[in-house]
Amino acid sequence: MKQELLSSFEEVFGAKDAELFFAPGRVNLIGEHTDYNGGHVFPCALTIGTYGAARKNGEKVLRFYSLNFKELGVIEVPVENLVYDKKDDWANYAKGVIKTLQDKGYSIHEGLDLLYYGNIPNASGLSSSASVEVLTGFMVKELFGLDISLVDLALVSQYAENHFIGVNCGIMDQFSIAMGKKDHAIFLDTSDLSYEYAPIKLEDSKIVIACSNKKRGLGDSKYNERRQECEDALASLQKVVEIKSLGELTEEEFEKYKDSIGDFTRTKRAKHAVYENQRTMKAVEALSAGNITLFGELMNASHVSLRDDYEVTGIELDTLVEAAWAQEGVIGSRMTGAGFGGCTVSIVKNENVDAFIENVGTIYEKKIGYKADFYVVEVGDGPVRL
Repeated sequence: MKQELLSSFEEVFGAKDAELFFAPGRVNLIGEHTDYNGGHVFPCALTIGTYGAARKNGEKVLRFYSLNFKELGVIEVPVENLVYDKKDDWANYAKGVIKTLQDKGYSIHEGLDLLYYGNIPNASGLSSSASVEVLTGFMVKELFGLDISLVDLALVSQYAENHFIGVNCGIMDQFSIAMGKKDHAIFLDTSDLSYEYAPIKLEDSKIVIACSNKKRGLGDSKYNERRQECEDALASLQKVVEIKSLGELTEEEFEKYKDSIGDFTRTKRAKHAVYENQRTMKAVEALSAGNITLFGELMNASHVSLRDDYEVTGIELDTLVEAAWAQEGVIGSRMTGAGFGGCTVSIVKNENVDAFIENVGTIYEKKIGYKADFYVVEVGDGPVRL
């Protein structure tokens, strides 16, 4: 991989002195749409992700090139005038991070040549965009010697996505990518960014990702709409109970005060945020106690809530999950990511993985009309210099 990146870099930019970097993708095991509601999430970094080759170019120009989007060619922008431009496509994610770092007082006035290659399926829900953001921040940090922590890099990346791209995402994706640890998931309280690493002990099972191959973009999905519905529900609840976020409520407290929301749809959205947060805490306890069966049951319940109360699944993800539930050796399965397409995550007994992929793949293609892609994944570290 290293040699291929260096050869491609020389071919595109005519230089041999690039340095190589990597940032992972992530999968969230449980705790979906809780991160902007002050709740808990339980993601882990993956060993698939985004590779980068980079060098300072001595000019005042940033040049971006992706081996995944060769047809777009080299995207060239002045380092001191970074603005969102739709025609710059994927490079806006990288531009946004550099612009945010500049705005926060970090000195980045020299140009860079930057080449990217991702082996995360695009628009899959495994956070290819956040991987590009964290990778860009990490490359800039390393090349310019910036004094910035990985947690702050995650916050910079989230800020860029919120304010430069215009997607009102929470912190989970960027945080789990920046802070990933091999063979561990991150139990993160998004209300205050306190976190702990929890060993992923799946004994005789594997994590299997199924990519629906339904293309979606967070910015033009109903993601921002769901966030607004939760904010509206919270505002109603705050008139009767003293809370800063939905994540502060227990199930019992929610049931006690829910009538104050006064809107059927917003009540369902808030119910998901509250119950999913509690499920996530229970799931981490179950995993710590070695109760993988209960962990799987909570994953299943998470999907049902995302389907019925949050309404972010759709026929593709529901087909994958329902097919998974019917297979032998499946401990749990749910959609992961924002929804509206993207991926499911399943925990499957080792001896059943091949049959699982074949059977679920057949059911999906027959019902949906095109194939799903499957990935048996491992839990990896955060960003590194290669």
